[in-house]
Amino acid sequence: MVRAIILVKSPKKLIAARLRKVSSITDSFPTSGQFDAVAIIEVEQLVQIKEVANLIHKINGVERTETMVEVQ
Repeated sequence: MVRAIILVKSPKKLIAARLRKVSSITDSFPTSGQFDAVAIIEVEQLVQIKEVANLIHKINGVERTETMVEVQ
């Protein structure tokens, strides 16, 4: 299992709720600061992280993301 955190920049107020609808996202919540929400994802293979990030970018209002992969 590979885990990652994706930081999301979006002016939309309910972006965290929209993120929860994406498969592989186990949790999401709004944040203050440079990014507006955090998505925590779990996938089987490292390559799937990019697929999830691409799905997030398709959400209306998402301006940019930054991904951090858990290192074990």
